[in-house]
Amino acid sequence: MRGRSKQQTTLFSLRTPGDRVPAGHPLRRVKDMADVALAALSPTFDEMYSGTGRPSIPPEQLLKSCLLMAFYSVRSERLFCEQLDYNLLFRWFLDMGMEDASFDHSTFSQNRDRLLEHDVARRFFLAVMNQAQSAGLTSNEHFSVDGSLIEAWASLKSFRPKDEKDDKREPPDDKGNPTVNFHGQKRGNTTHASTTDPEARLARKGDGKEARLAYSLNGVMENRNGLLVDLAVMPADGFAERDAAVMMLEGLKSRNERSSVGADKGYGNRPANDVP
Repeated sequence: MRGRSKQQTTLFSLRTPGDRVPAGHPLRRVKDMADVALAALSPTFDEMYSGTGRPSIPPEQLLKSCLLMAFYSVRSERLFCEQLDYNLLFRWFLDMGMEDASFDHSTFSQNRDRLLEHDVARRFFLAVMNQAQSAGLTSNEHFSVDGSLIEAWASLKSFRPKDEKDDKREPPDDKGNPTVNFHGQKRGNTTHASTTDPEARLARKGDGKEARLAYSLNGVMENRNGLLVDLAVMPADGFAERDAAVMMLEGLKSRNERSSVGADKGYGNRPANDVP
């Protein structure tokens, strides 16, 4: 028999957002682990905020929001705050009720900067890793290291000569985004730097790849269970992958045990991803 759509909505409901999440959903386990780690960071959060004034977005919700953005590839804070209005899974994960208002995207971004300033993201990562260590899921025997490039939030147009003087002349077209022709110019990290992100470096992942302003993202994986045990972001200077690997492995190795490390051939060659 054909079903008929209801024209009148239900006035009252006794169901919560969690009732709509399946019992076997993988986010349930992630939420349990995240809540335990965040509870351990509560004293740190108390030191970050003043005891007076208007309450801000709870830092626990900010950190778990970043997890959701990564898990579901939400490309911006504005889009995430929009989805939070109607996504019951997101609301349940953040311990929000049906009546709670969504975050304002500009306030969300400003409060996230506070977390970066106090290095809370790394403390959160270490708290989760401690849970894995307590459960016996990590070892100090076998590791793998690898690195990649993450593109900086800076345009190639901002990559200007270091000794360039300010040019007060009006651009011929768009004042905010003028046309720039780099053809025939020799550009490199020794002579040029980004005016908007000076720490970014012009780099490419390999031969034949385009050069972009980027940073070097490096990780150490524990091979026994495939868990990420350390992460470091460094300037992409051509030596970052090896330097980061040595730094992270020094902090992980045990004095009483030998460890093996796997890496690709790039760790034994001369720097190939730096642009001269």
